[in-house]
Amino acid sequence: MSMRLAGRTALVTGATSNIGRAIAEAYAAQGAHVVVSGRSAERGEEVVAGIRARGGRADFVQADLDGGAAASQTLAEQATRALGGRIDILVNNAGIYPADSTEATDEKTFDQVYAVNVKAPFFLTAAVAPAMAEAGGGAIINLGSWIARLGIPVGALYSSTKGAMETLTRAWAAEFGPRGVRVNAISPGVVLAPAPGEEHPAEVMMKGTPANRMGTPEEIANAAVYLAADESAFVHGVVLDVDGGRTTVAVVA
Repeated sequence: MSMRLAGRTALVTGATSNIGRAIAEAYAAQGAHVVVSGRSAERGEEVVAGIRARGGRADFVQADLDGGAAASQTLAEQATRALGGRIDILVNNAGIYPADSTEATDEKTFDQVYAVNVKAPFFLTAAVAPAMAEAGGGAIINLGSWIARLGIPVGALYSSTKGAMETLTRAWAAEFGPRGVRVNAISPGVVLAPAPGEEHPAEVMMKGTPANRMGTPEEIANAAVYLAADESAFVHGVVLDVDGGRTTVAVVA
């Protein structure tokens, strides 16, 4: 059985835990050489060690994507070197989620969340996409969220940043698609690594959906593999809902 990403290189931000980690592991399992990026060197090296133990190729590049263009540019340069001179796949996954109400959100938090969730991937894409185009093409996958389109009473700030990323997905598809770079997004539902025997408070958000359960990081990673692979060669500018039906089907609970 041929691996779907054999010979390709990938940079995954926020890849030291949860969805980002699952995507990095799935890409490596499909033959890609992956740069695992995140703030924690300890967790990053753990992810890399696990990938290598399974026969995959991975390297860790530490990065604190604070929104500064310099930080994004530096990550792009370091990842490109680690991957042998090119990045074929970029996954903009890193983000922070303060679940505060609007009235409890101060200006410092507002600026920080937009810096990490929108400004950092904006400048990372600006650094990576032109090089992809010059090399003959590539794929960029952004992470949105179901709460960007279905309002809940907490997390307005976070959901607005994910709405911005979904809009950027369509704009970048128009900008970079003609140059050979496909840009798409994944909108996950409530996704947490399973904890046997424990019910997480967020599970109630998925009650009454067609899936009637939370998603797993691996299920989001499967979608990320599809959007990076040749099977999706004709897919541009979509936001792929991988949410158990949360945003498309009336919830009966």
